[in-house]
Amino acid sequence: MEQIRELEELLTLLEGKQYTKLRQFLAELNEADIALLMEELEEEVMLKVFRMLPKDLAADVFSYLEVENQQMIITSLSDKEAGNVINNLMADDAVNLLEEMPANVVKKLLRSASPETRRDINELLRYPEDSAGSLMTVEYVDLKENLTVTQAIERIRKVGVDSETIDVCYVLNKRRELIGMVELRSLLFCDADDVIGDIMEENVISIHTMMDQEEVAAQFKKYDFTAMPVVDNENCLVGIITVDDVVDIVEEENTEDMEMMAAIVPSDKSYMRTGVWETFQKRIPWLLLLMVSAAFTGAIITSFEEALSAYAALIAFIPMLMGTGGNAGGQASVTVIRGLSLGEIEYRDVPRVVWKELRVAALCGVCLAAANFIKLMIFDRLGLMVALVVTLTLVVVVLLAMFVGCILPIGAKRLGLDPAVMASPFITTILDALSLMVYFKFAAMLLGL
Repeated sequence: MEQIRELEELLTLLEGKQYTKLRQFLAELNEADIALLMEELEEEVMLKVFRMLPKDLAADVFSYLEVENQQMIITSLSDKEAGNVINNLMADDAVNLLEEMPANVVKKLLRSASPETRRDINELLRYPEDSAGSLMTVEYVDLKENLTVTQAIERIRKVGVDSETIDVCYVLNKRRELIGMVELRSLLFCDADDVIGDIMEENVISIHTMMDQEEVAAQFKKYDFTAMPVVDNENCLVGIITVDDVVDIVEEENTEDMEMMAAIVPSDKSYMRTGVWETFQKRIPWLLLLMVSAAFTGAIITSFEEALSAYAALIAFIPMLMGTGGNAGGQASVTVIRGLSLGEIEYRDVPRVVWKELRVAALCGVCLAAANFIKLMIFDRLGLMVALVVTLTLVVVVLLAMFVGCILPIGAKRLGLDPAVMASPFITTILDALSLMVYFKFAAMLLGL
């Protein structure tokens, strides 16, 4: 409701050409809220509102807009206006922008950017994608260990305006090696002539430039920091990563895992930005693979065609057995995949994980089998041997399902693959074949087929 009211007020001020009041109104809003309001406007109106924003505010709002709108605005701006935007963006946001833009727009932005901005962008672009180096920003506050508190605060006032955060300042020696850190609140409570080297915290937890972004997110979760320094092989400070970047990482990784668990090739675009043909290309490889692998299920059924014709009642329970196996395997795999992503499960934990899943499977299998046995005997009025075939198969299928569901993701992780690859669709296809094989083996043993 609040957003609707703000949008109505914005449109009223625009229609009345009360531009001074409009600028004051926008200045009182948060950058993210302004971006949300602008997303609701027509392109021409959106561009008009964007041009009214002060330079610094315009850059902040720009970073929150959807990529399509960023591209539309940049291509509509003059070189000077585009330069103001790119120069006022944080370096990591500028890199993210360039990675999403067409080549002609990238050329325009780099041509319009200041030499310092181009240097910072090129510095970040040399790191591999999804590494800590590609995520960091080079706008931070660094201090020398021989500075006094007064000198340190003066430096923060001087360089902090363009920094991502000033809550934490990093202490460097003459070789720019990271030797300590000091919080701004600590400086405020220290004596003016205290030396930074005496009050700094020396035990600094840092991130290497080549660390994978998923591990970066795990480090933030472990230590509960809002910012962490990024160092190179010589322990020299080259940038920082802030918690807002980590939120983006978590969202990206979760989206990727969800897509892979649904047997979809991951995409770096949102759903609405992905065309029909591109969506088809992302989905069809796994669908073809799963379809071919499912052919084994049909081959198993065909090989037992005579047995099924003799005991037609067995056919009715095939969907239930296959479905239960897939569901049980899916539950185990999702639980283990989540544990792997959170760092709760390591390869050395395989025996414990398998033992736990087998015990859970035994309890679930017996419970399901007992419920089915009562149904088969009382309501379906089937013979004892047919009921035993179904219930015994159910127990073994659940055991196999949970074993396969827990072991495959761990095995994938061990081989350097994403555990999410071994999620529901893939595991279900394997378990469908195993369920049928077990089912017909019990039928052959107990019914003499």
